[in-house]
Order: sequence, then C-alpha cells, then structure tokens
Amino acid sequence: MGQKFPKVLKYRKVFKAFKKAGFKKVSQSGSHVKLKKKINGKEKTIIIPRYPELDRDLILLILKEVEITKEEFMKLLG
Repeated sequence: MGQKFPKVLKYRKVFKAFKKAGFKKVSQSGSHVKLKKKINGKEKTIIIPRYPELDRDLILLILKEVEITKEEFMKLLG
C-alpha cells in the first residue's frame, strides 16, 4: 500500500516537485506562479498559487491537467 496523499502541501514542496517533473517557471503575477512544459508535443501551462499551504483538491486538479498520477507526484515530492 502506497503513502496516503496529504490533505495540505507546502507551496515550496509543490513548486520543487513540478520543477523536477520538467516544468519551467515562466512568470509570476502577484501571488501566482506560471509554469510551462511541453507534453506530447503540446505546451502545458499551470498556475500555482504562492500560498503557504495548498489544498489537496487543487493539486489533484493540476495533476489531472498535466497527466501526472498521484503516485508519480508523491515520488517527485521525495
């Protein structure tokens, strides 16, 4: 049985995990950071709020958009 996905994640850990997955920071507007990566020939853009803590549901929506499984993301978190 794998590790349970946390209810809340620290912004810094989430940001580092997406960087490990190959996303590059392209801009920041206020409290939100924009990251991009080419996936299957298409450029995917995600926006991550720079809040101290991010809710699991938000992270799961982002993961679905970029086709990363919870298990893969848990490995990226370290």
